[in-house]
Amino acid sequence: MTLTRRNVGLAAVALAGLASTRSAFAFSAKAPFEVKAFEAAQAAGKPILVEISAPWCPTCKAQKPILSSLGSKPEFAKLTVFEVDFDSQKDVVRMLKATMQSTLIVYKGKQEAGRSVGDTNAASIEALLKKSV
Repeated sequence: MTLTRRNVGLAAVALAGLASTRSAFAFSAKAPFEVKAFEAAQAAGKPILVEISAPWCPTCKAQKPILSSLGSKPEFAKLTVFEVDFDSQKDVVRMLKATMQSTLIVYKGKQEAGRSVGDTNAASIEALLKKSV
């Protein structure tokens, strides 16, 4: 097959279709952390992941594809994810008693079910997420 603009365009459309199919099983919600939304999710008894990261952090960058992959698993489809920027949301970082970026905290409703710091092992991150569902 000759590489032409048309073939590249068709491949891009096909990949976009696959990506949208995969996201059908992604986390139920992923949003920047807001106290009211977090408290509402807790009050509703939802499983929650709080991801505290920084754009300059190599560990955080290593966690992103792992979390994305796990988010596509049906067992985590109802997990609500809140993202906290370590640098610009210091008040939230303090509220959550986090000391570092690359912190993952899971909740079952209002109860903290577990946390990890600096973990880039897919199996242990998956085990952490399972504590919330």
